[in-house]
Order: sequence, then structure tokens, then C-alpha cells
Amino acid sequence: MIIWDDHFHVDPYHGLFLEAVKEFHRAGGTHLVVVYKTAHDYGFPGLKAEDFIKAMDFHIGLVERINRETQVKAYAVVGVHPAEFDYLAREKGIEYAKSEVMKALEYAQKLCLEGKAVGIGEIGRPHYEVPAEVWRASIELMKYGMALAKDADCAVQLHTESFDEAKFRELGGYVREVGIKPYKVVKHFSPPLVKVAKEVGVFPSIIASRKNIKAAIEQGNRFMMETDYIDDKRRPGAVLGPKTVPKRTKAFLQNGIFTEDDVHRIHVENPERVYGVELEG
Repeated sequence: MIIWDDHFHVDPYHGLFLEAVKEFHRAGGTHLVVVYKTAHDYGFPGLKAEDFIKAMDFHIGLVERINRETQVKAYAVVGVHPAEFDYLAREKGIEYAKSEVMKALEYAQKLCLEGKAVGIGEIGRPHYEVPAEVWRASIELMKYGMALAKDADCAVQLHTESFDEAKFRELGGYVREVGIKPYKVVKHFSPPLVKVAKEVGVFPSIIASRKNIKAAIEQGNRFMMETDYIDDKRRPGAVLGPKTVPKRTKAFLQNGIFTEDDVHRIHVENPERVYGVELEG
């Protein structure tokens, strides 16, 4: 059985790294989208495009190690986290920060075009209060990242504040404005608003709590599951632990909440469509 976790971090400095991936595999997991953390997490200052570029290359190296040294198939997603842009804007000014982040996002697109990554992310806007000019610039950068993803025909993973139906519809407006294929836009840390996301066209990646996934499957199986595992020994198991997606999937199948068709759609067909990968021969 293929089991896909759509948003998973690794950290060789502060976390379990390969051991977390092996935990995922022992629980029945097979495929991971391993998402870039921040330049700071990877030991770079995060004060210029070159820092982000070096951090992305470092991240690609971590994903290559997972594929070499474990039985899990990992895919990289690279970008510049909105909190990194906020930090840089406060340190160096908003125009400088925008320029450097745009250069870094162009490099993320290059990694996707070279087949080293399957998506640009996580990009978007901060999940906490910021000055109005940072908020506006974050939206500009989110649209710029989506435009780069459109041109590369790759996915984009979005980090945002808490979402509701109105926010999904707002996002749908940006997607139409940019012209990216809506199903290539993944709302990471999505609430279980499967019907609304389908109407808008974007793809929800839903935190795999029991409550969330039960609410999601009641609306259909057009979603993916994620842990947003952050791999930090100071916060063990946050946001959810590495075993959660495989354990939740198997329990829901066993208890009749998922059908076999649901599992195949969530873990095979949906990721194949969003990321343009082939999971079954």
C-alpha cells in the first residue's frame, strides 16, 4: 500500500532526521514530500538570496540522503518561508527583501525544472500579524512564486494564516489572476474544507488529526494528508509525529471510514496529479 505524507520536515541539526523517516516507514509510510525549513534552521543567515540558495541546495542534499539511505521515496519542495521574508524585510528593508526573495524563488524554479524538486514552497504569507506593507509584499511574492510554478508546470505549497471558506475564495482569485493550474496549488495546513477547495480548484493538504480527516472524508476524497512534522527535539512530535499519516490511514481503512478507493485516491491519484509523479507502474 502506498502511503504519502504531503508535508514533512527534516532537520539534521535539531531533529531525528533519518530516524524520523525510518519511523514513518516502520508505521507503513512509503512516500514523503520533504519541505524546506528555513535558511536559519540549516545554518545560514537568511540575509541575501545566496543564503536561501545555499539552504535549498542543502535541502536537496538531505532529500537525496533519504532516498539513498532509507526505503522511503522522498520528493523535495523548496522555496522561501514567509517568515524568512518578514525577518529580512525588518532587517534590511522591504524592497531589498523582495528583490532577494524573488531571486531565490527563481532558483527554486530552476531546481524544479532540473527535476531536483517537485514544487516551490512553502511560500505565502505569515500566519501571525505583520505590518501592512509586509502583508501586501507577501501576497506579491506568493503570486510571483505561483507564476514561476506555472511556467515550470510544477506544484506550489502555500503557507498562510488560518483559512476559512472566504480565504479559499480569495486564494482562488489569485490563482485565476496568475493563470496557474488550480490543482497545482496546494494549501498546506488546510482545514477540512474539501468541497470549497474543489469549487475553487486548489488542493487541500490536511493535517492528519482524527477529527480533521473524518470531517474531510465526509465531503469527498479530493485531498492529501500531512503531519507538518517539524523534526525538532525541543518539540517532539510537533505538529504531528512521523507515524501519524500511515497509522491514521490504516485505522480508518480498518474501521470502514476509508474505502480502498479512498486510500488509493488520497495517496496515489491525488499526489500524481498535483506533482506530476508516477507512483505505480
